[in-house]
Amino acid sequence: MGNVSYYTAEGLKKLKEELNYLRDVERPKASQAIADARDKGDLSENAEYDAAKEAQGLLEMKISKMEATLANARLIDESQLDTSKVLVLSTVKLKNQTNGMEMKYKLVAESEADLKSGKISVNSPIGKGLLGKSVGDTAEISVPNGTMKFDILEITRE
Repeated sequence: MGNVSYYTAEGLKKLKEELNYLRDVERPKASQAIADARDKGDLSENAEYDAAKEAQGLLEMKISKMEATLANARLIDESQLDTSKVLVLSTVKLKNQTNGMEMKYKLVAESEADLKSGKISVNSPIGKGLLGKSVGDTAEISVPNGTMKFDILEITRE
């Protein structure tokens, strides 16, 4: 069994839509590209055919990986989550001890991470460093250029 990953309803819906798109739109396109290349003659010297077959193989691998992810996906019931500690789907307000900067992050599954919208993966170094912490705790997080210290100011569910 693969790794279980947790998703919000929105994230799970997005994953299913992407998988359906790959199956229903991209897969037929790949088959058509192979058929078109095959019609052009000798397969032993047909680079277009080889490229189309390789693209199809990569697509099938991506579909298979997404199917496995979906099979191990679990929906998170946000109403049952504890707000006293940082967990998946917690929105955490932090203060960087080095420069005094405050920031807010929401911890999400890896596939839902989007730094621009303030969503970081629970598998990222910062995400791992925050898990289990409470308001008032200091999270020491190892990053490539040393250790960063963050004060946990607030934990909410949004």
